[in-house]
Parts: sequence; C-alpha cells; structure tokens
Amino acid sequence: MSSLPFACFNYNNSGKGDKASDKKDMMDSVAWHRPMSATSRQEEELMQKSARALQNATDPLEKLRLLCLSRGASGIMGLGRIFRRMDDDGSKQLNNEEFVNGLKDTGLDLDKKDVDELFKKFDTDNSGSISLDEFIRQIRPPMSDSRRAIVEQAFKKLDKSGDGTITVDDIRGVYSVTAHPRYMSGEESADTIMNKFLANFEAEGVVDGKVTLEEFMNYYSGISVSIDNDCFFDLMMRQAYKL
Repeated sequence: MSSLPFACFNYNNSGKGDKASDKKDMMDSVAWHRPMSATSRQEEELMQKSARALQNATDPLEKLRLLCLSRGASGIMGLGRIFRRMDDDGSKQLNNEEFVNGLKDTGLDLDKKDVDELFKKFDTDNSGSISLDEFIRQIRPPMSDSRRAIVEQAFKKLDKSGDGTITVDDIRGVYSVTAHPRYMSGEESADTIMNKFLANFEAEGVVDGKVTLEEFMNYYSGISVSIDNDCFFDLMMRQAYKL
C-alpha cells in the first residue's frame, strides 16, 4: 500500500489572479499536524463574519451556531464533544439540567431565555429531555449532500477496521510520516505524530485517540463554511485523502 502524506503536498498552480492565489495559499498553508483545512486567513474571516452576524441574530439556534463558528472551524466539533461527554449513561438524551450545564461548560454566552427556548425547540414531545443526535445535527452548519458524501467517503477510507472510529492503528498504513521534519530529526515518533493528527478532531473534550464520524463531520462542517465553492471543497478532500 502506498503511503498518504496528508499534510504535505506540492500543489503547482500556474494560474493568475486572486482566486488562483487563494487556492494555492490554502493548499500551501496546511500544517504538518493538521488535516486539510482552511487557511489562517479564511479561518479569521470565518470568525469575524460569524461574530458580526451574531449581533443581528435573533433565533437561539442560529445564535449558538454563530457563537461556535466565531471560535473557528472546530467550534462545532468542540460543542459536540462536550455534550457527548455529558451523556454519562449513553442514552443519547439530555435533560434540562444536563443541557444547561453543557452550555456552561462550553463558555458560550447565551442568556437564560435563549437557553430555555432552545431546549423547548428540541423537546418536541415535552418529555423533559432532548435527542442529542438531533441537536448536534441541527447545530452543525448546513452542508450540501455532495459535501457530506465526500466527507463520509474520506472517513470510511481512514476507518480501516470498519468499527466506526478512526484510531492510530487505522491510519498507520495510510498516514505517511517519513518526510515529517520532527520524525526525520528523531524528535517525535511516528505514533506521536499520528496521535497529534487525530487530536485535531478532539478539541475541547477528552482526547481518547478515537475519532467518530460525527467528530469528523463536525470538523469539516466548520471548514465547509469557509469554502464557498462546492467543486473546490470536493477537490480539497479528494487531494487530501487520495479519494
């Protein structure tokens, strides 16, 4: 099996103009320890745009989504991990107290009225609890079917064991570290470098070395917001994961 250097490619772009430069900047800016993502400039623009939109947002769900995105592309991912951690019994349900405490743990500033309205929005049967899965799906920025499909395709390629999680063992034969400068210098082992890659998907929560499809999708839903063109998002994912 050929190795896949996720984070170090040479993308030659001989095109001219701002759009061509933006694409080249994105491709050239990927750090060794990060999966394919938006450039720092696009990340900053996403954060600023979300913060501005937040000033005029009135819907509690939109407010929470914008608060997450104002933290960057991984904001949704962090929210998902915190709420999953609150689900101690694995019921995939949250009562009002757990919901309120989860929001407090995120540090996201929503007033009590918005929190109460948000809970009622998802407690459709007035049972006093809400579906965690449905809540996370609704918070996640909308993605086209084609974008969701390409993200799922990348996840399935990485999930070699097919157990629904990506671990170091899954990516050992796919993620190439031989040209990594810290590996070449002997500063870090291959496993350390691969664990750092996985940790990008485990923000603001327990880093357990296991990345679920939800976490993978949450990460790329944030990235997706910063990329307007569907074709370029598709190209980015295909080149990053050799799809």
